[in-house]
Amino acid sequence: MNKQKSLDSIPAPSSPHPNPEVVAQAQRRRFTAEYKLRILTEADQAKGVGGVGALLRREGLYSSLLTDWRRERNAANLQALAPQKRGPKSQINPFATELEQLRRENQRLAEELRKAEIVIDIQKKVAALLGQINPSPSPEGRR
Repeated sequence: MNKQKSLDSIPAPSSPHPNPEVVAQAQRRRFTAEYKLRILTEADQAKGVGGVGALLRREGLYSSLLTDWRRERNAANLQALAPQKRGPKSQINPFATELEQLRRENQRLAEELRKAEIVIDIQKKVAALLGQINPSPSPEGRR
């Protein structure tokens, strides 16, 4: 009975447990320049011991982000506060793409020219054969 009393005295949880389901594809958080500036302003105005820590816990941030954002702000580079594309820079040369396009067009035109020359050569041979076998009728023979 003593055990029963102690279980009854435990208060029920006021909020449901968070969903433990793990998402299939995690996504990296992206912070806008306005958000970064707002957080930096709140961190600078935080009073008392643990004020910045409470802010970081509330927003789900790490102190290293705060350090990086302060460094960027002090460098007076607002463009650095904007989200940046990750990964290596593109190595594609715009002249290389144009050059490749012109090479393909040149190759296509050369192939068309080769085919046209074959057709013209055959037409010449047919005309020569017809000229030897059947002499062209004279205009007098036609009526």
